[in-house]
Amino acid sequence: MATSDLLYRLYERRLSAELAGGPLPRHVGVILDGNRRFARERGLVSPAEGHAAGARHIDTFLGWCLELDIPYVTLWLLSTDNLTRDDAEVAALLGIIEETVRRIGCTEGARSQGLRVTAVGALDLLPEDVRRTLAEAERATAEHDRLRVQVAVGYGGRQEITDALRSLLLEQAGQGHSLEQVAASLRPEDIGDHLYTTGLPDPDLIIRTSGELRLSGFLLWQSAHSEYYFCDAYWPDFRRVDFLRALRDYQRRQRRFGR
Repeated sequence: MATSDLLYRLYERRLSAELAGGPLPRHVGVILDGNRRFARERGLVSPAEGHAAGARHIDTFLGWCLELDIPYVTLWLLSTDNLTRDDAEVAALLGIIEETVRRIGCTEGARSQGLRVTAVGALDLLPEDVRRTLAEAERATAEHDRLRVQVAVGYGGRQEITDALRSLLLEQAGQGHSLEQVAASLRPEDIGDHLYTTGLPDPDLIIRTSGELRLSGFLLWQSAHSEYYFCDAYWPDFRRVDFLRALRDYQRRQRRFGR
């Protein structure tokens, strides 16, 4: 084993020891950023090769979460803005997402791990075959309860809040309530009940790779009290030690939840 590999292993063990016995997040959200730059800087033929490398890395990341008994993960795979990119790139990315969802949700190995896959986003904007694949993964894993993997596809935070408010207004109108009545009684919880992610706890920790210091609309409503961790590594290069550092940083925070 090379000296650098040995030092890495020792450092990883030290981080794991530091985390032992401390609080871990129940729900981790990840903005999987940097796939295109990963491809460009390594001279790969197309951005799709970077997206494919990032997709393969999802399996590794989910394995780390299983080892640590983290019960909820949300992975931002495709934003609504991404859908406006070059048609060929979007088509390739959607194909990679389909393959990834099948792999983590519809294979025997994935089923044996107890992964439950659900999809969130403006799914009506996606092609029919992609929606069908997402639905198949949800059905195939509906009874699993070890790790809930929420894939955000065609997702945008502003779109989610808009859709939630529209759903709420239509529901209230269907019950015979006037707009004035809805406005007078409206609470944040009412909107929260109509979000894509209803039924899941809000994320405790949100990680963004690639060095970008912004959320870009990821889980806008749900992240009101989340802790954020920004990592320079591109997503395909995100290592276990990077994840452990994020968790160590989380443990060092004093969470006040706005109080």
